[in-house]
Amino acid sequence: MSKAQLQRPPSEVIHADELTRLKAADKGPKPPGWQMTPRSVRSFILGDERNNISSKFVGDASLVDRAMVALATNRGLMLVGEPGTAKSLLSELLTAAICGQSTLTIQGGAATTEDQIKYSWNYALLIADGPSERSMVPAPLYTAMKEGKIVRFEEITRCPLEVQDSILSILSDRVLAVPELGDEGMLFARDGFNLIATANTRDRGVNEMSAALKRRLNFETVFPIPNFDVELALVRAESKRLLERAGVPKAPSEPLLEVLVTTFRELRSGVTSDGQSMERMSTIMSTAEAVSVAYAMGIRGHYLGEKGITAEDLVECIAGAAVKADREDLGRLRRYLEQRASKRNHGAWPDVFAARHRLPG
Repeated sequence: MSKAQLQRPPSEVIHADELTRLKAADKGPKPPGWQMTPRSVRSFILGDERNNISSKFVGDASLVDRAMVALATNRGLMLVGEPGTAKSLLSELLTAAICGQSTLTIQGGAATTEDQIKYSWNYALLIADGPSERSMVPAPLYTAMKEGKIVRFEEITRCPLEVQDSILSILSDRVLAVPELGDEGMLFARDGFNLIATANTRDRGVNEMSAALKRRLNFETVFPIPNFDVELALVRAESKRLLERAGVPKAPSEPLLEVLVTTFRELRSGVTSDGQSMERMSTIMSTAEAVSVAYAMGIRGHYLGEKGITAEDLVECIAGAAVKADREDLGRLRRYLEQRASKRNHGAWPDVFAARHRLPG
């Protein structure tokens, strides 16, 4: 299957040309097991205009540096932050650049079990041949240790405590015991092995990590984008890329995107751009959600609209992103449009105010 047929190719596929060029020009020292130097990894993630390397993560360069230092040691990396702050993206970019494979991923959840992390068995072969490497089904952690790669553990705090703590000895001793294989059942991690875990701040209290596991991880917080212009540029670029991939020729106009990003930022922070306090939404109004709304606006306008992408599309699409579990959020969004949009007479604000009746309920 070609890259064009995949809904969401991994970063090492999307940016294969950049990775190839960076590796070819890479002359500096590399940590054991890494395919590129930390300087090249930083260029891949943050961009390098001189060498035509695109920026893929909008954030503090020092955060990327600290993350790389953690991964070059025998300590794992823990990325925490609000949902939608690109923790998973940073995790994917780091693994794609460092070891060339970002797909060794464990998705944490209440149903995650230890065999989904380490290994399980092909029971037909197990019965026929007994315990052996042939009858074993390796999980991401086993593969990462065997091949010297980085495993990604998404939303680790959604897992039960006993599942989280199953990786304690591995992070400490860098060895995985497989008792069923007897004397041959000791897998020692190769150079390059490490772990990146992520957790959002809304879920950290669900299954709080043990102190022992915390000691084996370096914690880094990924914050929302502080600058309006930077966030607007990101929403513009990402929504355009998604729409082009979907075969939609036209993206939302700049005035509509400015209203979208302003709305998300103000409802997220509870403070208007001119410093006035206002109601905050209970749901997460993240940059990633803003990109999804802009993408949905383009799809809606292209397939269902008669006048292109309009303010009505913005109002209807933003309602689906903003109103989830708490129905009070619909009232907060309606009051925002009635009280804030009505006072703004520039750009697309008057059209958005006129379209407020498109909110459901």
